[in-house]
Amino acid sequence: MQLFPVRLTDARATRRGKTLVGPVDLVLGGQGTTVVIGPNGAGKTTFLRMLHGTARLGSGRIDWHCGTEEARHHQCFVFQQPVMLRRTVLQNLVYPLRLRGVARAEAEARARDWAAKVGLSEMLDRQAPVLSGGERQKLALARAMITAPQLLFLDEPCASLDGRAMREIEEHLQEARAAGMRLILSTHDMGQARRLADEVLFLLHGKVHEHAPAEHFFTHPATAQARAFLNGDIVE
Repeated sequence: MQLFPVRLTDARATRRGKTLVGPVDLVLGGQGTTVVIGPNGAGKTTFLRMLHGTARLGSGRIDWHCGTEEARHHQCFVFQQPVMLRRTVLQNLVYPLRLRGVARAEAEARARDWAAKVGLSEMLDRQAPVLSGGERQKLALARAMITAPQLLFLDEPCASLDGRAMREIEEHLQEARAAGMRLILSTHDMGQARRLADEVLFLLHGKVHEHAPAEHFFTHPATAQARAFLNGDIVE
């Protein structure tokens, strides 16, 4: 079963009659990491949510290779401010597996394994909502990856985290990519974008302004707006 390619045709995300993102005409292939960048308000989060199916598609089409319902079954989303279940760390990790019918003993074993991978083994009995920001983000990442999705969306996964927590999360993402997981993430951190991206989508005013391989985009951006953004200038 293949999710990709996914084709967006005149796709628009709308809210209360207002277009937030679009129109977008785009084809994304099935390998590597796509990093979505752009100034604040460009529509990065809405674009990710539109692809994932949690932002309303006002018009146009999004066509997955395997069909929409099948594609959504094989993807997960990690939010910038992850929602923690009012349960322990262990229970947060077990929950998505139990939803998929995994036996409790196996689910708990896999949960303990993932907790160890992200450095939360000593916190299995702690209530998830009281964790630090970095700990919650690592838990959210593990909770998404534990189901082995083919596609993982991440919205600013390292925002407000310190360098150590950012490095640890990036290492997990690189490992997941190497294992074949498709990643689509937004970030405001150009250092992170350069470290992780195989291709770049540069959004401006809710539209895909540039779509290029990462090496080409960062060395030869095609537009003045992209060059200005990479230089740290204000882009309007």
